[in-house]
Amino acid sequence: MAKPGEVERKWYVIDATDVPMGRLSTVVASILRGKNKPTFTPNVDTGDNVIVINASKVALTGRKAKNKIYYRHSKFIGGLKQRTAGDFRDKNPEKLIETSVKGMLPHGTLGRKIGLKLHVYAGPDYEQQAQKPEVLDITNLI
Repeated sequence: MAKPGEVERKWYVIDATDVPMGRLSTVVASILRGKNKPTFTPNVDTGDNVIVINASKVALTGRKAKNKIYYRHSKFIGGLKQRTAGDFRDKNPEKLIETSVKGMLPHGTLGRKIGLKLHVYAGPDYEQQAQKPEVLDITNLI
């Protein structure tokens, strides 16, 4: 059983260029949760920090760019808003990947804490160079 103070955290950089969004999200969620470690404990945050770059170049397979619709509601009458995945990727690619990954994490206080370790950038530049992140090639993981 892992204890919160004993967990060693690493930083990983993942390039999302031409990677299907669902496969990218499952790998990122698994690393954030800590399931890739032998010390995984379900009720403790044992995961690592993940930086996703080139989010604007993520692949949407099939017809998801036109047919997959994201809904939100303003809680006012007639306030249902909808956006296709293609529009979402073009206008706010960081939010698209964050939404996908956070939907795969636990829905509670632990999941919200784990979600803070995800950093998504639309381009190739990121701010966390001081942490010396490792480049993780996920093509052999999927």
